[in-house]
Amino acid sequence: MTRTHEAHEAHEAHGTLEAAEARETADKAVTRRSSGVARLTVQGWIHVVLAVNVLLVIVFAVSGGVLQARADDRTDLLTDGIQPARSAAFQLETSLVDQETGVRGYVLSTDTSFLEPYESGVRDEAALRARLSTLLTGQPRIAADLRAVQLAGDAWRRDYARPLIESVRTGGRAAPGLEASKAQFDETRNLLSTMETHLGQVRDRTRASAEHARDSRNLFFAGTLAAFLASGLALTLLLHRIVGRPLRTLEAASVDVSGGAFERMIRLDGPRDLEAVARAVEEMRRRIVEELSASMARETLLEQRTAELDAQALELKRSNAELEQFAYVASHDLQEPLRKVASFCQLLEKRYGDRLDDRAKQYIDFAVDGAKRMQTLINDLLTFSRVGRVGEKLVPVALDDVLDRALGNLSVALDETGARVVREGSLPTVTGDATTLTMLWQNLIGNAVKFRDPGRRPEIVVRCEAAEGEWRLGVRDNGIGIESEFREKVFVIFQRLHGRDEYDGTGIGLAVCRKIVEHHGGIITLEGAAGEGTDVSFTLPMARDEPDPRVDETARPPEGART
Repeated sequence: MTRTHEAHEAHEAHGTLEAAEARETADKAVTRRSSGVARLTVQGWIHVVLAVNVLLVIVFAVSGGVLQARADDRTDLLTDGIQPARSAAFQLETSLVDQETGVRGYVLSTDTSFLEPYESGVRDEAALRARLSTLLTGQPRIAADLRAVQLAGDAWRRDYARPLIESVRTGGRAAPGLEASKAQFDETRNLLSTMETHLGQVRDRTRASAEHARDSRNLFFAGTLAAFLASGLALTLLLHRIVGRPLRTLEAASVDVSGGAFERMIRLDGPRDLEAVARAVEEMRRRIVEELSASMARETLLEQRTAELDAQALELKRSNAELEQFAYVASHDLQEPLRKVASFCQLLEKRYGDRLDDRAKQYIDFAVDGAKRMQTLINDLLTFSRVGRVGEKLVPVALDDVLDRALGNLSVALDETGARVVREGSLPTVTGDATTLTMLWQNLIGNAVKFRDPGRRPEIVVRCEAAEGEWRLGVRDNGIGIESEFREKVFVIFQRLHGRDEYDGTGIGLAVCRKIVEHHGGIITLEGAAGEGTDVSFTLPMARDEPDPRVDETARPPEGART
């Protein structure tokens, strides 16, 4: 749909708005429910369902907790009470058998080594009876069986075991008493067997009770899950009825309006809050209809502005092409004649110097100097125009390396002036172009050497510190400084604060520095005062994969400083 057609539809929709509102009033009178019927909001229905679910959760949680506790009690009684008691009963029987075997062996052989099983059995029996008394708490019948076993065992030891042992020790014959001892011991074993039988019965009952409790618990949990699923299904159906249908109606009306049917009124019969939403959407539709015409007018104006910007961009592209052409001409067609002028003037002076007077030689010097200065100016202009326009690929660059390269290029000037360059710590690695960053350091340090104070040795300090997402670098010197009102002027191309007879140069160096820094995404500033030196600061973004945004605070080794 074109913009003109949309504007026409918006105008028609706005014109039929009053008629549509009249139809809406009539439709509402037919379709709206009786005002006497109270209706909950969507939130109210959800609260009712959630309250029922919370009540079900509480009931199910309490009931399930009771069933779980009952199952755990039965299981704990079986595993922590009955089963250990049966094991202890078997061990108790073993200790009694060891006692009887030891007594019988000692009586028949008079070997005292047979008394060791008897004595250890007596000790084990006492310990096992104590453990069984603890485990059988709450089992009076089995506790009575244990008491009977204890009494029978004590009687056997009192009436038979100890007398037989004592008789053998004194040299008497105790063999006839063994049969009576065995009969008494068999009675004790029968009592122990009765206790074990009762323990087995209790174990079977407890196991059956535990299984029944687990089955009841599992059945209850299955019923709980089914109840939750049923309540979830009921909630889904309820929300579908009271929310889903009205929302789909509202969606269909909104889609029609967004498709261009601006005359369609949006109305809804449903929960109160959804009706409020429908009224808000209807109000929004009315405002859209009213503002669409104004929007179309603004869009037309925007198209005009866009066309103007496109024309300006085309003009800028053409201007850049002309600048490229100028750079080519300047680098070839302009410099070659200047080189010829300078060369032939020098040849003229060399060949005919003895025939020329001083004024003629001065004229030749003026011509050669002018040609050389023109070549320097052209080269500086080319450098300035190429910064940021060439398609160099930005790569990781170690600033220490490019600074070393710049210092190497300035080695003659540094040696002649005795300048000392000190780095306050190591420099980071950034993403950029090594050639232009070398030019940046060379221009800044070269200016510090050029504008030195004749009365003192040049001291140049290179610093770096980490900031939030960037590196802050700077070059500080102790030169002649600069007045505060000229801090911005020095970054403008061709702006010079001193005459050419005082300091050479073209007035482009700091302009190139600013262009290099801005091309790398940073800013450059200058601070200082007359006679107090100059401090040039600039920022460079940190590399994205920079492992640690901190600068090593340790000073470089002495050999890193250049004097």
